[in-house]
Amino acid sequence: MQLANIDLGKLSVSTLNMRHGKTAPDVSDILPSIRARGVLVPLLVRPSGEDETFEIVAGRRRYFASRTLLEESGEVDPLPCAIMEPGDDAAALEASLIENLARLDPDAVTQWETFTRLVKQGRTIEDIGRTFGLTDLYVRRILALGNLQPRIRALYAADKIDARTVRCLTLASKTQQKDWLALHDDPEQYAPTGASLKAWLFGGQSIPTKVALFDLDAYPGRIKTDLFGEDGYFEDADLFWTCQNEAVAALRDRYLEDGWTAVEVMDVGDYFHGYEYEKTPKAKGGKVFIAVSARGEVTIHEGYLSGKEARKARAAAAKAEAEASGQSVAAFGKPEVTSTMQTYLDLHRHAAVRAVLTDHPGVALRLMVAHAIAGSSLWSVKVEGPSVRNEAVAESVETCPAETAFDAKRRAVLALLGFGPDDPTVARGGFGETPTVEVFARLIPLPDDAVMAVAAVVMGETLAAGGPLVEAVGAYLKVDMGQWWTPDPVFFDLIRDRPVANALLKDVGGKRVADANVSDKVKTQKAIVRDFLDGTNDRPKVERWTPKWLAFPPARYTDRVFPPVERWAGVKAVVRRLPPPEAPAPQPYVLAAE
Repeated sequence: MQLANIDLGKLSVSTLNMRHGKTAPDVSDILPSIRARGVLVPLLVRPSGEDETFEIVAGRRRYFASRTLLEESGEVDPLPCAIMEPGDDAAALEASLIENLARLDPDAVTQWETFTRLVKQGRTIEDIGRTFGLTDLYVRRILALGNLQPRIRALYAADKIDARTVRCLTLASKTQQKDWLALHDDPEQYAPTGASLKAWLFGGQSIPTKVALFDLDAYPGRIKTDLFGEDGYFEDADLFWTCQNEAVAALRDRYLEDGWTAVEVMDVGDYFHGYEYEKTPKAKGGKVFIAVSARGEVTIHEGYLSGKEARKARAAAAKAEAEASGQSVAAFGKPEVTSTMQTYLDLHRHAAVRAVLTDHPGVALRLMVAHAIAGSSLWSVKVEGPSVRNEAVAESVETCPAETAFDAKRRAVLALLGFGPDDPTVARGGFGETPTVEVFARLIPLPDDAVMAVAAVVMGETLAAGGPLVEAVGAYLKVDMGQWWTPDPVFFDLIRDRPVANALLKDVGGKRVADANVSDKVKTQKAIVRDFLDGTNDRPKVERWTPKWLAFPPARYTDRVFPPVERWAGVKAVVRRLPPPEAPAPQPYVLAAE
């Protein structure tokens, strides 16, 4: 059996339901309870055979009561459902759920106390849900009561606040909760509830001056005040957010200077739910989380790690002695870029190295000898090709300047050996289906520099992408990615992480611009980066920019995993001992072949 919350529109009463019929049932007896607390006992459903829709086997009256609430308020929460699997017995399942729920105190505040104790004992949300036959969403909503002022919990326990109102209040800051309680206690004021409370919390841009982190005396915009001059509001919301973002960025920087390992600025409107994090001191890698509400209010949570991060931190500490090999701490945790972005970066850097390598046949020849002595994952021999399922990434690499330059030299070498421009450079038995002896015979009359050029192209074809050799050769030959790569739409599409987007913006536009947009959406920050690169929207144009990811040697923007940095760390000592490379070799025979 699987527990899930399912939208009302995806549910229908099964014809096998014993109470199936056209007439709606009388739900007046359960409607007040569902209106106040929502549906607690999950409905029993089974897949209907159509996409993501379900038939109700048991729970018809709960379903119709929810439909009544939808007609009253225009919205209703998804219903908790137990999804039957083949062989499930509906009656037995429903009896089990009801029995489990009977073990739980009906008072939601008491439930919160129970769930909180279980969390402190190491139970997960999923564990609690299975124990009491509740969905994860229901357990999360109960735990969210911990965000409430004690007096609001007391009002809810006394049925003086309905479920929808208290659910909205769990999303309110402590200041907003106090403001709401003041309205509730004032008989001449209206305390918003339900949908109107949500509008009160998130609607409009009435931003009070009390939430500002920056110095109001230095604020360049206008501030509106009431008749008594006690409460002020910012007239220009956009200007407020620019100043507030700069102040948040400065706050982040101060925490980092103070020795915190990481400071995470959360998305505007996201809430810090304490039950999803573990208190962790600075000395053990605890982070600082900065939450910014939709009204601009900033809340700081010092010394926390997410549950997943905390478990990894404990595991890393336990393995400290085993890590004597010198592996970077950054090798643990969430990678800086997605796997698709990593493929994109690896292939573009590989293409550039191949293009430059063809100008250094002496290096290529020595690489071939090294392959012959030490072996390689590609030394079968077989051609390295961009094996990627993402068509956009494949097209980006195929049409880039580096790949175009390499392909021109490959075709020239094929012509030099008497092969067609579309013949494969490396395959079984030599070029195409030509036997190795025939290839050997064609190479004999060629001068040494021509053979070296052939070797350089073959080496480029068999150089594995995404490996330490690319890092070593690229750094040794001082490959300039600005010559071979320009930012394309695929690159920007693959940037999904907001801290990384902000780091890229800082790299292109400077710290001031990045700080002023630190909490903006990824899409907004990427658009500003493009403005700088294109010189549009009054941004000064930045020429020949390449991200640190593509540079030789590579660098990362955060403290998270970025494999090329680890590869470079393993080869840099060797590369730095090498003598400078020779100047690019002239290739008059290639021009003649063209």
